[in-house]
Amino acid sequence: MSEQASNPKRLPLEGIRVLDVSQVMAGPFCTMLLGDLGADVIKIEPPGTGDQTRSAMGFKMKGPDSMGFLNMNRNKRSVTLNLKSEAGRQAFYKLVETADILVENYRPGVVTKLKIDYDTLKAINPRLIYASISGFGQNGPWAQRPGFDLMAQAMSGVMSVTGHPGSPPVKAGVPVADIGCALFATYAILSAYIGRQASGEGQFIDAALFDAALAFSIWDTSEYWGTGVVPGPVGTSNKMSAPYQAVRSKDGYFVMGATNQKLWSQLCEAIGRNDLFADARFADNPSRLKNREALIAELEKTFVTKTSDDWVNELLAIGIPAGKMSTYPEAFESEHGKHRKMRMDIPHPLEGTVPNIGFPVKLSGTPQSVRRHPPLLGEHTGEVLGEIGLSDSEIATLDKDGAFAP
Repeated sequence: MSEQASNPKRLPLEGIRVLDVSQVMAGPFCTMLLGDLGADVIKIEPPGTGDQTRSAMGFKMKGPDSMGFLNMNRNKRSVTLNLKSEAGRQAFYKLVETADILVENYRPGVVTKLKIDYDTLKAINPRLIYASISGFGQNGPWAQRPGFDLMAQAMSGVMSVTGHPGSPPVKAGVPVADIGCALFATYAILSAYIGRQASGEGQFIDAALFDAALAFSIWDTSEYWGTGVVPGPVGTSNKMSAPYQAVRSKDGYFVMGATNQKLWSQLCEAIGRNDLFADARFADNPSRLKNREALIAELEKTFVTKTSDDWVNELLAIGIPAGKMSTYPEAFESEHGKHRKMRMDIPHPLEGTVPNIGFPVKLSGTPQSVRRHPPLLGEHTGEVLGEIGLSDSEIATLDKDGAFAP
């Protein structure tokens, strides 16, 4: 399926079974990361509809699943179970007996109503590591609120420092709360699994989008705690150094950073503006931060005389960090993006092949592999239930009793 799939070495998480009882982004992204590293991820989906991301995004593929779903669910098997039915729950409990990890992202309290909460499942499998992902955590005044990335960005303060001064509210261009929570949940799951090696016991993990978004606020929060000044948006600039931001060129914008006095001196000399180095307003980093608007206005008087490519090449040649603004297609198709294999194409039974974002980290000894295409809804129900010992007749009885009915 991919060049990594032929890797004969045992992947780090091979032999670990994960039940993915989640939808949309944070939970599925977390479990995909585990699957990429070898875990057997079984995606439990509602019959008929499946993960709601299957029908998201507003444009159609050849098959029924959206490109978003196809990019968050590789290396998984899909089992459809109606967890509101007694038959569906009984089949689920059998799966729990064989599982190491469970990830769910229902609103707090829903799993208790479904009788698949941690206390219930712990009685079945005391070694189970159970991760709950929600908008605001399992407790607290906001716990019962619907939790989505947009709400977490707004209520955590992230949106208050995003955008330009005086502009309407702007969210981060990518879902930082969703993906951040997925990463923190993965870190907690693997930590709990390592801890279980010694204790023999699983544990409950409470991961929240709100907490994850706040965890990213180190510079802003440090500024507030250190000065008492409430942080606000500063566009593409930085609260710690100047100049360090996007600047206008002859044909658009590029980014650059002269983040210490040596680089500042080199920049002024390279662009023929030693007058700026001698200017008291820009004498040191605190001064440049205080007078940032005037500083950028002066620099752009020179930067608009050449193209972004010209400046990036000149600055990199003398060791000053710089880069051109790229669209996503430009980033993926860049020489570097291709070298880093940040796009890979996965064979798929309905789509032919589907593009996927490449592995975000590289392991030298046990590189991640694509072993399974993003699953069709319910594609592996019979296969997985057979693996846990259910006979064809028992599966037929479950079917009759509504275990697989919408």
